[in-house]
Amino acid sequence: MATRTWQPPFAMKQANDPDPFPVFKFWVEIKSIVVAEFKECTGLSMSREPEKVTEGGVNDYVHYLPGRNEYARIVLKHGLADADALWDWYQQGLRDGKVKMINFSILLRNVQGKVVKRWNVIEGFPVKWEGPSLNAESSQVAIETLEIVHHGLVLDRA
Repeated sequence: MATRTWQPPFAMKQANDPDPFPVFKFWVEIKSIVVAEFKECTGLSMSREPEKVTEGGVNDYVHYLPGRNEYARIVLKHGLADADALWDWYQQGLRDGKVKMINFSILLRNVQGKVVKRWNVIEGFPVKWEGPSLNAESSQVAIETLEIVHHGLVLDRA
């Protein structure tokens, strides 16, 4: 009888595997058009709160069932320039009362510039815009921030 060795349920790093990807090369794409390269992107996160179910007569443990998935707010920061696309997207919902939900992607590139990961954001819309902190004694770049809520995050292994 052949001896079977235990295999982990996930891929282990091999000696010849490439190094992890850097986090400083990414951009946002809407409808296959690169909208902007951003200084920072946070909120690529999701969580699931388990639901507790107690069973009568079972006193030594509690059953856990998967609960609803919840997605963190995505926060995008970039240098303020002539283009006002983020401002316009946020303002559109204020002007006409119709919030425009869009699908968009956040793309991570390797050091050669090749797209290695793509997170597709489902039905996102802005909930907060923040302008730059202005200070006459500073030489920092003016940064605008857009906070976005959404209905899902799908990893597309580019």
